[in-house]
Amino acid sequence: MTSVAMARRRLALSRFWADYRHHRAGVAGLVVLLAAVLLALVAPLFIDESVTNVVDAPGEDFDGPSLAFPFGTDESGRSVLLMVWWGSRTSLLIGFLAAVLSIVIGLVVGIAAGHFRGWTNGILMRITDWFLVLPSLVTALVLAAILGGSTFTVIMAIAVTSWPSTARLIRAQTLAVEARPYIERSKALGAGHWHITTRHVLPNVAPLLLASTTLEVASAIVTESTLAFLGVTSNKTSWGTMLRASYDFGAATNGAWWYILIPGLAILVVVMAFTLVGRALEAVLNPRLRRAA
Repeated sequence: MTSVAMARRRLALSRFWADYRHHRAGVAGLVVLLAAVLLALVAPLFIDESVTNVVDAPGEDFDGPSLAFPFGTDESGRSVLLMVWWGSRTSLLIGFLAAVLSIVIGLVVGIAAGHFRGWTNGILMRITDWFLVLPSLVTALVLAAILGGSTFTVIMAIAVTSWPSTARLIRAQTLAVEARPYIERSKALGAGHWHITTRHVLPNVAPLLLASTTLEVASAIVTESTLAFLGVTSNKTSWGTMLRASYDFGAATNGAWWYILIPGLAILVVVMAFTLVGRALEAVLNPRLRRAA
């Protein structure tokens, strides 16, 4: 049985990749995404946190791009290239963890609301609607300011304000799955809530979760950069804190366009890569979109 299951999984993966590689934009986004993640992972092997030190900065203030500093320097003479490289670790970490936590909250709420229905569905959906009508950025800004500046609080602030859309998506899919005849047969045979939700509902909503997670990471990175620009930071160097510093120290008025452009491009490229991958996953995993294509 194990060998048969493994063979089926390999076949499913091969079919998935065969469908996915037809989406050229998705493949391009995946290549960029893998490169960004790899660079963030290997950063400690080549550089360390000393690249953010303002005391022993190797260059002059706002030096333009050169052989020594390909992306120029910042207001303290630090290499913008090394700062962007080191800051990618914080931006990607917050993006991934905030997206995963948001997806977990949305998954639990969505499955619970769709499976139990009745008063449970009513209460959970009213809470979801309440979070939906709140301005997410303002709410995240207030939460992060109240909880204090740290990586954990920024992750929590982003996750708490971004889960409702996932919850509604999962609830709708749960209702669709539980309307199928085999769910009724499982209940007739004595299957409990845990068996139905974990063995039948969860596997059917998992493909949607994969695509939703990819898109949530992109949204979380943008939100973290926005919060950092507005002054709520994780007390670590990130692309958002670099943009904030470029504003605070007058990079535009000093003609240091590279200090604004490079972190901004890093955010744009990575967010675009996540979005392209997420859209491609949606097209492959969503049967309606696949038929339309």
